[in-house]
Amino acid sequence: MFPERIETERLRFDRISRDTVDVFELHELYADGDDAAELFEYWDSPPHATVKETDDYVDEAEKLWDDAEGAKYVIRPTEGEDGAGVIAGTTGLYPDWEKRSANLGILLDERFWGRGYSGERADAMLAVAFDRLDLELVVAAHIDGNEKSRRAIEKYVDRYGGRYEGLLGNWLPVADTVVDVHRFTISRDAYVETTE
Repeated sequence: MFPERIETERLRFDRISRDTVDVFELHELYADGDDAAELFEYWDSPPHATVKETDDYVDEAEKLWDDAEGAKYVIRPTEGEDGAGVIAGTTGLYPDWEKRSANLGILLDERFWGRGYSGERADAMLAVAFDRLDLELVVAAHIDGNEKSRRAIEKYVDRYGGRYEGLLGNWLPVADTVVDVHRFTISRDAYVETTE
């Protein structure tokens, strides 16, 4: 149902599974290291303290895939890009089949911020959601206060004729609290109109 691999101009997305991803390499991205505080500041789960946590994350990704509840990918820059071949981040597409919609997610290593990778990744995931899965709506959201994500989301939402839906108060449980989330959407009709 989901593509195993997606390639764009500067990026390659490989399904997260035991066959495609080295758990130790993935753990380097998710590890609780020196730069974890900023990387995970606006993420819905804490960094991984052990390789076992990353291994469990791979198990979860395989289960989501097998149950058609989501597709998680590692993001790798392609040849010619700084950092070509290394894991630059992860992304996911999470359908809600009853609502004919899907949510996007991304975690990108700080070293790769500011390159437009979030938008290029959104282009690829929107194509999967609308052209392959025949969904009607894609949702992108960010935790209140995450200005970098807001700017990145606004760029591709505007490009595809999407809109800002509003602030969802007390929406997402994170650690010992519940945070507010800003929601943006892109409809199939707007996507088709802007890509024809």
